[in-house]
Amino acid sequence: MASIIWERDVAEVYDATWSAMFDPAVLNPAVDLLAELAHQGPAIEFAIGTGRVALPLSARGVPVSGIELSPHMAEQLRAKPNADAVPLTIGDMTTTRVAGTFTLVYLVANTIMNVTTQPEQVDVFANAADHLEPGGCFVVEVIVPQLRRVPPGETARVFEMKTSHVGIETFDDLVGQIAWSHHWMEVQERLVRHSAPYRYVWPSELDLMAQLAGLRLRDRWASWAGEPFTSESTSQIAVFEKPARPGNASVQPAAFPVPRQAYI
Repeated sequence: MASIIWERDVAEVYDATWSAMFDPAVLNPAVDLLAELAHQGPAIEFAIGTGRVALPLSARGVPVSGIELSPHMAEQLRAKPNADAVPLTIGDMTTTRVAGTFTLVYLVANTIMNVTTQPEQVDVFANAADHLEPGGCFVVEVIVPQLRRVPPGETARVFEMKTSHVGIETFDDLVGQIAWSHHWMEVQERLVRHSAPYRYVWPSELDLMAQLAGLRLRDRWASWAGEPFTSESTSQIAVFEKPARPGNASVQPAAFPVPRQAYI
């Protein structure tokens, strides 16, 4: 299995380490858009983690379920208030199937890259499509690979340099698209050292994975706020739609006053 599993040492400090991602200014636009795309129907989060997105989305009245590979991350989620409203299945998002169908499947915070082979990333899309109702959407939040920022002849770049967090990214296998993310973090008065591989994926490659799963690109933005995606964007919110059955109307797009896909 090529998926990365977060162990207890990371799970216990995950929320504290990534506290900036819980800031309402960061989190609320994501929850707003996901609630809009769910259209009051049920949603399922692949790699639900500690519930950063699922719990506030559930609080909006969206029925949310989750799949999580790490039992340690799941343990952190289950300890939180109102977690009992979010049914949780321990399993691999490449293959684990939850009963029922959903209007929304979503995968955030670069987690598609924790699946470190292309065939298994394709399996994630296929599994998402299997969970979706016709007209439903699969949303993927993931960075755009930043190889252009690596100086010629070098294989690494520093992406974070703070007193509490030093982050270094190394590009180790350009053919397999494997990089490693290395972190040294001061969390709760102790030093946490964490490294893990990931498989970076290009926007066009995501689109092809979706096509193989019977999905089609509906929207792509640079942020949850709906900023147009351009050649300079460092992240993407990609919305893939499962075609509606013949004779049925498709779910309407989210109401952002931007082109469906803009390359500038």
